[in-house]
Amino acid sequence: MAWEKGKRVPTNMIVGFLGSGKTTAITKLIEKRPEIENWSILINEFGTVSIDHAIVDTSLDGVAVEELGGGCACCTLAFAFKPLLAKFLRRTKPDRFILELSGLSHPAKVVDILRSENFSGSIELRNIICLIDPNDLDDPRWRESEVFHDQVQLADIVILNWTDSRPRELIDRCRDWIAKFRPPKRLIVETCYGDIDPKLLDVEFDDVRFPLFGQAHLLPDVNPTELREKDLNSERPSQMKENFTDLLSIEPATPKAVPRRPLRYQNNDHHHDARGWIFHRDDVFVRDKLLDFFRDVQRIVRLKGIFRCENDWWLINQAKNEASFATSTYRRDSRLELIIDQTAFEWGEFENQLLVCLANR
Repeated sequence: MAWEKGKRVPTNMIVGFLGSGKTTAITKLIEKRPEIENWSILINEFGTVSIDHAIVDTSLDGVAVEELGGGCACCTLAFAFKPLLAKFLRRTKPDRFILELSGLSHPAKVVDILRSENFSGSIELRNIICLIDPNDLDDPRWRESEVFHDQVQLADIVILNWTDSRPRELIDRCRDWIAKFRPPKRLIVETCYGDIDPKLLDVEFDDVRFPLFGQAHLLPDVNPTELREKDLNSERPSQMKENFTDLLSIEPATPKAVPRRPLRYQNNDHHHDARGWIFHRDDVFVRDKLLDFFRDVQRIVRLKGIFRCENDWWLINQAKNEASFATSTYRRDSRLELIIDQTAFEWGEFENQLLVCLANR
């Protein structure tokens, strides 16, 4: 595959805490890469002495490796990361770019850089993979670390490494812990020796399988003003199988969100009505407009949302008259679910006003 000027480069981030096996996994991925593809690997090391850079075989044709050492790309080295990345991509012209972040990095800020105006035209960020050593779950220094939680929260796919030498009971507890993250991970995989199926880099997932709340049902793609008039008794999509081979045979069952046209969900009982939305990741909201809008909505029983805003991603939580908001490391998409007491409610007008809160981009 020849690199084409102006082409967006498929890009993956590999994250994971110290000793999780990131560099070994990248080395094995390189061994399985298509011979016709040129790959560029950028390794961010917290230390100033290069070790990981030496592990990756730089003598292979079609593989370029660069190092950014002495700190984390998300903070202390952010000033150097941007020009280094731009220069590296221009020089190597890759068909695939893989970024390994330091085990001490908060990776959400790096995702924001990759999706910024400076890089979004040349980088297509695909699945973010987090490697975990199950042993870290039993070490309070790591289990209680904000960095550890942030890396798991950010990932699309979590891979439990070293499973050949860890107790089954510990692996199962680690899986259960990861499964409690909300929104849930797209896939949890077990491996050993950092062996990753290259198909995981690009596999596409059906986003409607991941509503913020499990009781949601898919709505037809309708005009917002017609939303409340439709028959919405659709079945909940089936749960994704954990076996990756089975996953490959699953065809997307529903449309994906596109900018300014979210996917919609509905669920109700005799007392409550719930609606949910999943927005395209390129939709950017104005945080202050969102907060002002939600403040004026009447009869809220529960409101929970994660939104990509102009300067950060925000988690908004509201139950009755109590509201809170905080920054979030989640980066997949914006999503909202609103539960009200079941009386007449103008859902179409609500969605129209919600879209007004989008930034003009």
